Amino acid sequence: MKKKWMLAAGLAAVALAAGLAPAAATAPVVLALPGPTGPYPVGTRELHLVDHDRIDPWTGQARELMVSLWYPAIPKGPIARQFPPGVAAFYDQNAGVPPGTADFAATRTHSRTGATPLPGRRPVVLYSPGGGHSRFLGTTLVEDLASRGYVVVGMDHTPVGPVQFPDRVVLPQPGVDAAQVMRERVRDTGFVLDELAGVPFADLTRVGMFGHSMGGFTTAEAMIGETRIDAGANLDGSMDPRFGQAATVGVTRPFLLMGGGLTSGAPHNHANSDDWGAFWSASTGWRRDLYLSEAEHLSFTDAQVMLPQVDGDFTASIGTIDPRRSLAAQRKYLAAYFDLWLRGRPTTVFDGPGDADVQIIP
Repeated sequence: MKKKWMLAAGLAAVALAAGLAPAAATAPVVLALPGPTGPYPVGTRELHLVDHDRIDPWTGQARELMVSLWYPAIPKGPIARQFPPGVAAFYDQNAGVPPGTADFAATRTHSRTGATPLPGRRPVVLYSPGGGHSRFLGTTLVEDLASRGYVVVGMDHTPVGPVQFPDRVVLPQPGVDAAQVMRERVRDTGFVLDELAGVPFADLTRVGMFGHSMGGFTTAEAMIGETRIDAGANLDGSMDPRFGQAATVGVTRPFLLMGGGLTSGAPHNHANSDDWGAFWSASTGWRRDLYLSEAEHLSFTDAQVMLPQVDGDFTASIGTIDPRRSLAAQRKYLAAYFDLWLRGRPTTVFDGPGDADVQIIP
């Protein structure tokens, strides 16, 4: 059984396992992100949320979350950077490249901070990042969905990701209980949905959710008890039954699996992974399983387009699939999926065997 596990803090686990290399001697590379492909300009804003009805088990204080919104907007305002300074500093030390190789603080997105939303209420898609990672490492996917007319809500979850709060930076905490982490992430999801009731341009009668790695697991776990989520997707995340119940009970509403698996010995799809197979069998709603055979675990994050911009062999992290093709495929299928289930737009992309980069596993 292939494990897509979740608490590794850096972009390239193989490089991190060997320890950090010496600091780079040349000027750091300014990384670029591909622009979104939808018709709408994108705005973004951050929310600092405090759940006064819940005690954080790791701090003993009220549970705090940092959340970002991406949405169709009037294109006015400053262009947002990908990472806030504290999170950029974390990735400088934990990206599997020598510190100082890339200027993570300088990466520009294609969203405008504080931009005025376009008129209308739009379907909502929640995004949950993988363990050890920031919500901002999914920027290329969330911006694309926002540019196609969605309100995308990225959630950070302490203590397994780098999070910059207004008054401090919280880094991933090693050795935490993964089952407890999953329970709190599910509670985070429900709390964020409660708080979104105050966002006038968010249509909470149409809600989807997706995530990478632990975030994909979180999506499945949240859908078991959270009926407000109409459709979910898991990007290459384990659903280990030791840490949650999704593999045992499944879900009753539409669900999309997307996995890779070039270098790690076994394809990550429901035909070859015990936990995905159990989830597939237990689920009773519409479901599809997309397999990117040349991709690897971090191909489903911004790492797939960022790491190739610096020197190094990142095959263990992002496989050998062309990053632009991989991103285009993920954007295509995610948009078609949420368009189908949140907007009622018919599609045929899930009816065949797939295409050159994506196999649809029956």
